[in-house]
Amino acid sequence: MELQEIKSFLDEKVLQYNAPSFIDSDPISIPKKFTKKEDIEIAGYIAATISWGQRKAILKAAENILQLMDYEPFDFVMNGDFDSIPDGALYRTFNGLDFRYILSALRNIYKKHNGLEAVFTQGYQQNNNIKDSLIHFRDVFTSFQEPGRTAKHIANTAKGSSSKRVLMYLRWMVRQDKMGVDFGLWNQINQANLLLPLDVHTGNVGRKLGILTRNANDFKSVEEITSVLKSFDPNDPIKYDYALFGLGVFEKF
Repeated sequence: MELQEIKSFLDEKVLQYNAPSFIDSDPISIPKKFTKKEDIEIAGYIAATISWGQRKAILKAAENILQLMDYEPFDFVMNGDFDSIPDGALYRTFNGLDFRYILSALRNIYKKHNGLEAVFTQGYQQNNNIKDSLIHFRDVFTSFQEPGRTAKHIANTAKGSSSKRVLMYLRWMVRQDKMGVDFGLWNQINQANLLLPLDVHTGNVGRKLGILTRNANDFKSVEEITSVLKSFDPNDPIKYDYALFGLGVFEKF
C-alpha cells in the first residue's frame, strides 16, 4: 500500500479502537478507577510498570496491588507502611522488593520533586524532547537509592530501550483524547511530541504495513515508526497506537 492508503486504513482503525469499549480490557482501566489527579498518576504508573504479558493477568495483579495500597494510592505513597508489602511475587518477575522500591521512589518524587508531572515535564522542557523526559525521569526516580534488581522494571532509554511501558504511561497522562480513553491530565508536554509505545504487536503490524523497517524493537525503531505516524497526523501521531495495537491483538493482522 502507498502511504496515503496506509493512513486512510489506520484512520479507520483509530475510530474503531480509540473508543470507551477499549478501556475495560486494557491496563488503563486501573487508573480509571480514580478521580484525584495524584491517585490517577500513581495507579497509572504502577499499572504501566507491570504491563507485559496477558492483559487479564495484568489487570488481576494490578487489582491485588491496589488492595495492598487500600485503594488509596497517593495516601499510601505518602503515609503508608512499605514494610507491610510481602516479599513474594506480585506479577511474574515483579515482586514485593520491586514494589517497595517503586513506592519509595514515588514518595521521594512527591515529597522532594513536586510529583510525577513535574519530573517528566522538567526533562521534556530541556529541549521539548520526550527522550530527554524519559532519561531525566529515570535519573530522578533512581536518585534516592540504586535500584538493584528493580532496574529491569525501569526503562533505560539512554541505553536504547524501547521504553514501551513508560511511553504508554505518557500517552495516558498527556494525550488530549476526545473519546475519553486517555486522560490528558498533563498540559505542559505537547502531545505532538509523544512517541509510539512500541511492543511486539505494534512492531509486527508496522513492519507488515511497511512503516517500520528495523527488526529490533528498540528506541531507534520507536523514532522511525513515530516519524511516519507524525506525517499522518502531526498534532496527534500516537492516536495510531490504538490502530496498530488493535490490528495486532484483536485482528491478528
